[in-house]
Amino acid sequence: MKRKEISFEIDHLNQSTPTKLEIRKKIAAQFNAPLENIYIKYLKSQSGLPKTLGLARIYDSEERAKLVEAEYIIKRNQPKEEKTKKE
Repeated sequence: MKRKEISFEIDHLNQSTPTKLEIRKKIAAQFNAPLENIYIKYLKSQSGLPKTLGLARIYDSEERAKLVEAEYIIKRNQPKEEKTKKE
């Protein structure tokens, strides 16, 4: 499928749960990948615990991602200002 799947765990003691955009930026920096090629599939946080589990996918190209990923996943990963412009 020309992608990498990354399972991750984020500890955020004394902080709020990070946003998808913040997580995508960190993954982009860590894997040296363009931000538009990274999609967060899911984030799961348990109430009262400072831990979030997630799954991210890094595609070889933005076009490949848009062919493979479901439309709702693509929309979820857009920054808020882009969502309001397109609606």
